[in-house]
Amino acid sequence: MTSPSSIPSLSDLRAEIDRIDEQMHRLLMERGEIIDRLVAVKRNQTEGSAFRPAREAAMMRRLVERHHGLLPLDTVESIWRVIISTFTYVQAPYAVHADLSVGEPLMRDSARFHFGFTTPFVPHMGPRGVIEAVAASKGDLGLLPAAAPYGGEAWWTALEPANAPKIIARLPFVDRADHPAALPVFVVSHPINDAAVTEVEVWSVRVSDWSPKAASAVSATAEVVAASDGSLSGAALLMSVPAGTRDRALAALTEAGAGVRGAVLAGSHAVPYRHGADASARP
Repeated sequence: MTSPSSIPSLSDLRAEIDRIDEQMHRLLMERGEIIDRLVAVKRNQTEGSAFRPAREAAMMRRLVERHHGLLPLDTVESIWRVIISTFTYVQAPYAVHADLSVGEPLMRDSARFHFGFTTPFVPHMGPRGVIEAVAASKGDLGLLPAAAPYGGEAWWTALEPANAPKIIARLPFVDRADHPAALPVFVVSHPINDAAVTEVEVWSVRVSDWSPKAASAVSATAEVVAASDGSLSGAALLMSVPAGTRDRALAALTEAGAGVRGAVLAGSHAVPYRHGADASARP
């Protein structure tokens, strides 16, 4: 039986909370001091972009795997995303350009959940404007829909040139149906070859004929994120495949009579972390 003297008082518990809050704040300030030194090292080594998609994906996986207790994972995920994004902004200021044509509230929720309020938010009405703004910037990011209805503009063809912006991430990283910022988005930036994560490749594919038969045939090996209107000149697909499996997907399209005319890598990203009821879903 617990004696009354062993039960902590409310004031004792609140003092413990205040102690932890102060420690967290001091640790964040200490992190800032390390980032300051990191900036100096990068300057001396003339390293490129401050964005490190592979490192961020590894950090988020560790975060999810060690989390437990009553604090919702959503809260922890958002806190860490904002910490990562804000400290990246401190290293090298950037803006987030977002396509609002998929719905302004959804896109703003995604941007604020993943990048916070310190990083400037620049709205655009359409994906082309986002890509052009990122291309013209020194180091900005763009948010584009990672799921689009068939028949729209093939904006992803603007990612095909070697020096054009490329897909470097897919958000949310923790993927589940009840996510508070559930809109699937691609993050695009200037190419980051030295820090890219290539678990999932995203290809811009040209076909001479796009049909339900072709869509069904390729679905076992790839996810067709979007497809343009078919015409006499064919159609354009945005296709995600596990790394190294592009040829299988293209073969499936060919066997279904789609007539593959070409495929250009539009970027890559980490496999989303499937959580809870969605954990068994195919990447």
